[in-house]
Amino acid sequence: MVDITHKITTLREATAIAVVKTSSAKTIKAIQENRVPKGNVFEMAKAAGLLGVKKTPDLLPDCHPLPIEYTGIEYEINGLEIQISMKVKTIYKTGVEVEAMHGASIVALTMYDMLKPIDKNVEIGTIKLLKKKGGKSSFKVNTEGLTAKIIVCSDTISKGNGEDKAGITIISKLEEFGIKSEKVIIPDEADEIRSALNSAKADIVIFTGGTGVGPRDVTPETIELMLDLKLKGVEEQMRNYGQQRMPYAMLSRSVAGLKDEKVVLTLPGSTKAATECMDAIFPHVLHVFKVIEGKRHD
Repeated sequence: MVDITHKITTLREATAIAVVKTSSAKTIKAIQENRVPKGNVFEMAKAAGLLGVKKTPDLLPDCHPLPIEYTGIEYEINGLEIQISMKVKTIYKTGVEVEAMHGASIVALTMYDMLKPIDKNVEIGTIKLLKKKGGKSSFKVNTEGLTAKIIVCSDTISKGNGEDKAGITIISKLEEFGIKSEKVIIPDEADEIRSALNSAKADIVIFTGGTGVGPRDVTPETIELMLDLKLKGVEEQMRNYGQQRMPYAMLSRSVAGLKDEKVVLTLPGSTKAATECMDAIFPHVLHVFKVIEGKRHD
């Protein structure tokens, strides 16, 4: 199956439809009056559809097992046709489009099976996804024109005795969203950190390194004093995301906030930890620029 461990959990919804076509008004009337020999068509098909949604990962090899937190089934009769609407919800890392389509198809097949003794010309028509929300397409962020400055805080690397990997990874992540970056390397010195932030000419300033608990890890407390506003939710999201993947993430002291309408972040110096922080909050953290722009026009 596709690796989804890097994704964040959101409310996911999908609605699919299927159409059952009968050949006679008598068939529709028999359904409405509950006179079909095999039983109540709508109720039996609904029960089958609920099972179909739950059993989707058992039958489709690449579908992830996920918690189904809501399934709603509705019917609409249009002449000789019955439209089945299947809505599925979950709070998870991946969507429920296939579950909704599979459930709708099972409802349609159940109706076909129940109706064939009284109507030999029943057909199953359209089965398709009607709408979905909750994934990346639902949380689009405009990154046009945004720039970033990456500041690597490391005594070792600043002296030329090591190789920066975290900074390169952050730049690569930002490029995925069309954000251009430049990078500088400085030692773990409070004065250097303050100077780097004050001189940064970018919309996003990301520090990497110096967020641990060592005697030279001074980035968070230095930056905190300079912020106009802390983004506590962003900090919580980074730590929560990391904690779910690595117990040592509880030691991270990453900071997020605003200074002069710049987004300022302090990420760990570990490449893996920095990557996880980026996955946890990007691109959604950039919605703050829309909020800032809105306040300017209030």
